[in-house]
Amino acid sequence: MNTQNTLNLRRNLGIIAHIDAGKTTLTERLLWKTGEIHRVGEVHDGATTTDFSAIERERGITIGAAAVQAHWAPRDQPLHHLTLIDTPGHIDFAIEVERSLRVLDGAVAVFSAVDGVQPQSETVWHQARRHGVPLIAFVNKMDRIGASFERVLDQLQDKLQARPWALGVPIGAEAAFTGWVDLVDRSVVRWDEAGTPTRTGWSPDEHAQWEPERARLVESVADHDELLADLWLGGGDIGAPALRAALRRATLAGAGVPVLAGAAFKSKGIETLLDAIVDYLPAPEDRPAVVAEDAQGEVVLPPEATGPLAALLFKITHQHHGALSFVRLYSGTLRVGDTLASSQHPQGRRVSRLVRVQADQTHDIQQGVAGDIVAVLGWKDAVSGETLSAPTHPLRLDAIQAQQAVLAWRLTAEKASDLIRISQGLASLAQEDPSFRVGTDADTGETLVWGMGELHLEVMVERLRTEWNVNVRTGAPRVAYQETPKQVVRAVEGKVVKQTGGSGQFARVVIDVTPRDDGEVGFEDRTVGGVIPRGFVAAVEKGVRAALSEGPQGHPVVGLTVTLTDGQTHAKDSSAMAFHRAGVEAVKAALAQAGTRLLEPVMEIAIHVPSVHVGDVVGDLNRRHGRVSSIDDLGGRAEVVGLAPLAQLSGYTTALRSLTQGRASSDMRFTGYEEVQAA
Repeated sequence: MNTQNTLNLRRNLGIIAHIDAGKTTLTERLLWKTGEIHRVGEVHDGATTTDFSAIERERGITIGAAAVQAHWAPRDQPLHHLTLIDTPGHIDFAIEVERSLRVLDGAVAVFSAVDGVQPQSETVWHQARRHGVPLIAFVNKMDRIGASFERVLDQLQDKLQARPWALGVPIGAEAAFTGWVDLVDRSVVRWDEAGTPTRTGWSPDEHAQWEPERARLVESVADHDELLADLWLGGGDIGAPALRAALRRATLAGAGVPVLAGAAFKSKGIETLLDAIVDYLPAPEDRPAVVAEDAQGEVVLPPEATGPLAALLFKITHQHHGALSFVRLYSGTLRVGDTLASSQHPQGRRVSRLVRVQADQTHDIQQGVAGDIVAVLGWKDAVSGETLSAPTHPLRLDAIQAQQAVLAWRLTAEKASDLIRISQGLASLAQEDPSFRVGTDADTGETLVWGMGELHLEVMVERLRTEWNVNVRTGAPRVAYQETPKQVVRAVEGKVVKQTGGSGQFARVVIDVTPRDDGEVGFEDRTVGGVIPRGFVAAVEKGVRAALSEGPQGHPVVGLTVTLTDGQTHAKDSSAMAFHRAGVEAVKAALAQAGTRLLEPVMEIAIHVPSVHVGDVVGDLNRRHGRVSSIDDLGGRAEVVGLAPLAQLSGYTTALRSLTQGRASSDMRFTGYEEVQAA
């Protein structure tokens, strides 16, 4: 079989969702139904395949994205190779979803039939859309009290602006969920108590009942697929193969989202979902060719094994067998023994051991080709986001963007003898997770660990204790504030003059500072006539960006454009170092003149609470300088959605439980920065 044909038989996909929607349970059932495991593990028992770390099993949540392999052959098709990545559902571990979606070809978005589209559902959905990843939706927990397939379809449309195409109709609901009317195949799937399916064609009565529903599905898809529209307008019967092919084309184009339903815990709907993964999600060759940069400019790289090597190192973990670097191959072939160019390490890398990963197990292989997700063992200094390519043709792919950390804890060793191990452990954790960083308090010299939230930092500290066997104390949380200029300032000068006592230094720059609303930092060179040589302009920009790392109030400065308008050099005494310093001085003077506004991180918080406690929750949110966006009545319960400063939400989960006798829960996600309001 040639390489192109084998690419058709691959699916690289992620399982994404809000926490507790059932991603890990679904992944476990997918592995079981495909024969990859022979005994089903449960999340509540701490025995699932993909939640293999001690912390994940203890807490019952997914923390790190885990890759597994499976195989499936729908109907009369050949066996397809599936690489599945089970991602975390908690917002604090959004980097795991981000870098997974960066390298995957498709995704299954899982929604609880009871809870519908929840806050983190929206986050991961938009992450997938930003990366152009085609999606199918699986409405899980159809066997639960309060389950509603139709409500989730409405929320997909209203909350996510999606175009959902229900591929069937559930039979029964809640505890009586027993089957699925397949509108594509004109069949009915029924499950017994063990989740074993039986599929039968429509009876005449069922045909009369469900054919109008199928016709509506065909019409909706035909609005977005010309080939199906031609068949539909021709008036002939549209069979399952034609409808399936049209759904695939429309899904890959992002025109709509096929939606299925099931109950993963009861093993219902798993085979139907596996068929849909193969039928509607893309093979590597279906995705747009990747664009990389080389010395001459941009290079377009189709997924061909014979093309130039281009691979992205997207994740690093440390397991019992050593450092494991996950790599997505976009073009070319990677073999054991290869020497590689790296975008992060000028000395390059060598592949001594190549493996496929099955959760916490590895299986040696000799090579990987375009479209593969593999791992390399033994790279201790690997960096997430580095590009790997052939030394004869170095390339660079777009890096992975990590969200800025918003919360810090102070960290202190209980014993001085633990300091070295703590330092090693923190370095290892920061290498694995780009959204976790380590710093030092400039005033006290204490170690600061920055993360995406309290749970993120709790997990990292717990890993320090369990994996590195050290005891640490944590101090009060510290919020990541920012500054932004209050007004435009023009023609601010920065000057460095030292022309006595040894080699001289001379640099003069003039800048304008203009506030902007997008929170970004821009630099523009509008000098004319070569008053500052190009090499010195680059030094000025570096100085400007260095100065913006700490504003007048002690925090990073964002939301401005610095424009270099004029300057002056000296024939002998000017240097890049002098212009770097002049850029620093100009920015400091400009910010002192403009003044800065203090910005703080703001969280969206969704609170699920009995209706009787809504007033208490709203009052507490107001006391925390928050504001309510919406209150939805869910029949005896309510969902209160609001915004509040992160600094006011320390320990909120515990406070909410106390306020509502333990009957409420909440989810938070970072939404952006706003000006700090006076108390």
